[in-house]
Amino acid sequence: MGVIEALLGNQAGGAVDQLSRQFGLEGPQASSALEALLPAVAAGFQRNASSSPGLEALLGALGGGQHGRYLDDLQSLGQQETVDDGNGILGHIFGSKEVSRQVAQRASAQSGVGADVLKLMLPVVAAMVMGAMSKKQFGGAGQQAGFGQALGGQGGGGGLLDVLTPMLDSNRDGSAVDDIIGMIGKFMGGR
Repeated sequence: MGVIEALLGNQAGGAVDQLSRQFGLEGPQASSALEALLPAVAAGFQRNASSSPGLEALLGALGGGQHGRYLDDLQSLGQQETVDDGNGILGHIFGSKEVSRQVAQRASAQSGVGADVLKLMLPVVAAMVMGAMSKKQFGGAGQQAGFGQALGGQGGGGGLLDVLTPMLDSNRDGSAVDDIIGMIGKFMGGR
């Protein structure tokens, strides 16, 4: 199972189709772009959640927002409100527009999709990831599963980072933590 399917479940195909239409890409290009952007976005969430204020802010956003709607109604991915929310999310997880530009440049080199398109896609991807975490935290029945399950999968598995760990664990040591720290260091410190 690919990372997109693991993250988005049965909405994966529809999400890729929506992104293809929205950004003028072929289906395989949209999939490649999404696969290139997801690890950096996940690493940003992980870095942000590693501090007490960042964790509190993320939990508040998950509890107070209606982020699950992005996956429930894929048409909402094309709305300006989603882009605005995604830009706000990126501001929290990356800290600056420069980091977002660097993420788009690196993802462009991986995916072959232009960095300008990826810069436009990045807020939508951030909103989708937030939606996936929200759905994992609050589940189908609206019950809170806990932040550990939503982000890391502790206490039951299946969290977002459990899904993304194989992509983030570039040195294949079984832990993505060192790789995430290195990735964020590259994004924050330049090249």
